[in-house]
Amino acid sequence: MSNDKLQKDSTTSYTNNKSGYTLIEILVSLTIIGIVFGFGYASYRDFSRRQALKDAAKIVQGDLRFAQENAIAGQKPAGCSTTLVGYNFNVYSTSAYRIEADCGSTTITVKDVTVPSDITLVIPSLNPLLFKVLGQGTNIGSSNWELLLNQTGTLNQAKVIVTSGGEIK
Repeated sequence: MSNDKLQKDSTTSYTNNKSGYTLIEILVSLTIIGIVFGFGYASYRDFSRRQALKDAAKIVQGDLRFAQENAIAGQKPAGCSTTLVGYNFNVYSTSAYRIEADCGSTTITVKDVTVPSDITLVIPSLNPLLFKVLGQGTNIGSSNWELLLNQTGTLNQAKVIVTSGGEIK
């Protein structure tokens, strides 16, 4: 009986019902997937770098607010036995800054921060920035204080600004 099914008679014809993909279709599909993945990865990498720079700028802003709040509150750190003048935000290298309590004749380091290795700080012309105690303002004067953060290997840059009124943006 099985031999009868395999034999061809004059009224029927064999049809080619093979299903699947050719080698060229598979290669074209893999090439398209590779191109899409390549563009996606490059976009993600650039996005990730921009986010790292924004995060570093947010940390700097937070530290500036920390210094400002401690100065406004007149918060004396341990070891400050004289009159507290204020808190300094001191950019002492292109990769680090320090928050210091200015106790007149001495300064006490409150916090040392090193920025990530792919970010550099441009030392501002007015350095250190002083937040004076009890809301007496800053040492900025009439212009704004700016700190630039540059990301090495890219053209990405972030700017942190302290206005003459003490607003941090």
